[in-house]
Amino acid sequence: MPARLLQIVESTTLAADLIAARTKRIHAAVLSKSKTLDGPNFTTIRPADLELLFAQYDAEFFDDQIAETLGAIPLHFGLSKRMTSSGGKTSRYSGGADGTQWYEISVSTTILMGCFGGDDHRPLTASGLVCRDRLDALQRVMEHELVHLIEMLLWNKSSCAKPRFHSITLRFFGHTENKHRLITPKEKAIVKYGIRPGVAVRFRIDGAEHKGIVNRVNKRATVLVEDRQGRRYSDGKHYAKFYVPVQLLEAIE
Repeated sequence: MPARLLQIVESTTLAADLIAARTKRIHAAVLSKSKTLDGPNFTTIRPADLELLFAQYDAEFFDDQIAETLGAIPLHFGLSKRMTSSGGKTSRYSGGADGTQWYEISVSTTILMGCFGGDDHRPLTASGLVCRDRLDALQRVMEHELVHLIEMLLWNKSSCAKPRFHSITLRFFGHTENKHRLITPKEKAIVKYGIRPGVAVRFRIDGAEHKGIVNRVNKRATVLVEDRQGRRYSDGKHYAKFYVPVQLLEAIE
């Protein structure tokens, strides 16, 4: 077990003002060093920005011991448009005849870019902390995912529902919760457009009007429209499935 990283993780408790100072320095450093981010509410982001953010956190909080512990094991960074409820995800992979292992930290651009656009209907928080801008929210997501990575490296498994995870995120980052309360596409669909599963809607595609029932809401809404040629569902009816941007749907009273 990597002794230095373990010592840091088990023995460190940071005061709130020190946490604030370090995260503020990271915020400024990332904006200064990034070749992509055009401001705190950036409109474009690349995996290289996540790599930069990771390096800043590893240096500020863990004396570069996460990278030291990884050694030659690759750590990749990804941006996902498909993640619509989780802000981030840390995964461990292995493959090949030699059992090659690598890790990946992914962040949801769908959630991140869907917030801080000036039309948020409530305060935005992540890990129990109010977020001022997109980079602030991204920092909270990265802090959460870093702890998943640390637990995997030190103890081979990680769960944000367990006391150890809560202890680490509280002592290092002041997190009082271990989930985000950023606005998801599903919440936005409900609040802004009144669209939720079970609602009857109408919409137009290629000049034709259709009526159906909303089945799911993610980045787009899944709408089931009765169609004799469609798939048979548990209610005995046949439906065609449409994936429709929420803003193109009109709820039917």
